[in-house]
Amino acid sequence: MTELSKKQAASRERTLRTALLLSAPGPLVTGFATISTHSTTQLADFLRRTVDLVALFLSWWVFRELQRNPTLDEREQYRLERTTELSVAGAMACSGVAMLVVAVSRLSAFEPGGRVIPGLAIATLGLIVNGAFWWRYTLLTREQYSAVIAAQQKLYRAKASVDLCVVAALATVSVAPSHAVTRYVDILGSVVVAVYLLLSSLRTVRVSPGSIAELSRPGQKHSG
Repeated sequence: MTELSKKQAASRERTLRTALLLSAPGPLVTGFATISTHSTTQLADFLRRTVDLVALFLSWWVFRELQRNPTLDEREQYRLERTTELSVAGAMACSGVAMLVVAVSRLSAFEPGGRVIPGLAIATLGLIVNGAFWWRYTLLTREQYSAVIAAQQKLYRAKASVDLCVVAALATVSVAPSHAVTRYVDILGSVVVAVYLLLSSLRTVRVSPGSIAELSRPGQKHSG
C-alpha cells in the first residue's frame, strides 16, 4: 500500500468532499423533477442518486480516517478500503436492481410524456459534472494509486454512463413523446443502464486471488 504525501492526501480529500457536497442536493432536485414527468428512466435516476450519496459519504469518511490514522496496520487499512469498494459496488447494484424493477413494473402501463425538460436539464448537468469527476479521479489514480480514489473512479465512470443514457432517453421523449417507439426507448434505457450497473458492481466487488493471498500473510503489504 503506497502512502500519499500530505499534499496528495489533501487534494484527494478536497475532491471527495467537493463531490459529496455537489451530490447532496441531487436526490431532492431529481425527486422534484420526477414528480413532474412520467419517465421511468427519471424515476430510476432518482433512486440511483440517493444510493450513490450514501456511498460517497462513506468513501469520504473512510479516506479521512485513513489519513488521520496512519498507524493503522495493513489489515485494518485494507478492510476500510474494501468497505469503500463494497459500498460503491452496493450502490451500483442497488441502483441497477431498482431500475430493473421500475422498468418491468411499468412496462405494461407506461405512457411517456409530462414535463420532460426539467429532468433533461438536470441529467445533462449531471453528465457534465460526473464526467468531470471521472476525469479528475482518473488523473489522481494515475498520479498515485489509492484504493478509495480508484473506487470513486469506477463509480463516476458508471454515473457518467448512466447520465448519458438518461439524457438520450429523455431527449427522445422530448422530441417525439407520442411516437410508438419512444415508449420502448425510455424503458429500454432503464434496462440497459441497469445491466451496466450490475456488471460494474460485480467487477468492483471482485477480489484478485493475489490480494487475498497477500492479506493472509502476516507482515505482507497490500499493493492496492
